[in-house]
Amino acid sequence: MIEIYNVTKCFDTIKAVDEVSVTIRENTVFGLIGTNGAGKSTVLRMITGVLKPDDGTIAVDNMPVYDNVDAKKKMFFIADEPYFFANGCAQTMEHYYSRIYENFNTEEFYQYLENFNLDKRRKINTFSKGMKKQLALLLGICAHTKYLLCDETFDGLDPVMRQGIKSILAKEMEEKGLTPVIASHNLRELEDICDHIGLLHRGGVLLSKDLEDMKCNIQKVQCVFASLGDETKALEGLEILKKEQRGSLSTITVRSTKEEIMAHFATVNTVFFEALPLSLEEIFISETEVVGYDIKKLILN
Repeated sequence: MIEIYNVTKCFDTIKAVDEVSVTIRENTVFGLIGTNGAGKSTVLRMITGVLKPDDGTIAVDNMPVYDNVDAKKKMFFIADEPYFFANGCAQTMEHYYSRIYENFNTEEFYQYLENFNLDKRRKINTFSKGMKKQLALLLGICAHTKYLLCDETFDGLDPVMRQGIKSILAKEMEEKGLTPVIASHNLRELEDICDHIGLLHRGGVLLSKDLEDMKCNIQKVQCVFASLGDETKALEGLEILKKEQRGSLSTITVRSTKEEIMAHFATVNTVFFEALPLSLEEIFISETEVVGYDIKKLILN
């Protein structure tokens, strides 16, 4: 288990992470999402011990991380722009990581290189962005650490490669108990594989919930009310996150379960009514709009 408690990190006068507390359970896929500059990459770097928190604590399996080799060996970190040796090749990187990680599976690594059509002797600086990301992911997977931390895992990968990586991660979770922690802007990809989501905004945690619980507790309602009085009565007592009107059709984002909304609207007259679950992307937009991160502010009048 990874436990982050009340962690703060500043760079000069900028507070990149502000009193963040999150628990990452074993053998789950934890998705870290957030607005630009929310602190996702900084959190990952503190978890892996690359950066030291100014305040708060981070523990991996009850061990402090910073300056702790035993804790760091439990993790493999893949940065948004992975680091490789200058003029190095895949074989060079395998030699390096197999000396650091005692469970590194060299035979498996070279089999994956063949499957992904990556030349083990070709210089990495001639690889495309997607090929570099594939190589970094394969190195991380074959290290067979308990935790795999990835910054923008699927960035630069084509759809076939994305699906291939997701299948390998699922296999490693089932067979080896791997716990991936993935920071990404690609919410649709995370929605496919994540069990738990942490949403960051301006350095703080807006929410941290199991994905299914998150989806169950926020709904999009589309309806046509029979009268203005019915609309007033239906919305009374509900936590409305957003309301849009197009002609007589109301589209309302409500923080509540589907069952509670159905019971509430059953007391009024509607010409049309439908309650729909939100996608992760829609939840992200709704939750960040509540705290002032509104798309309308980006558009010139």
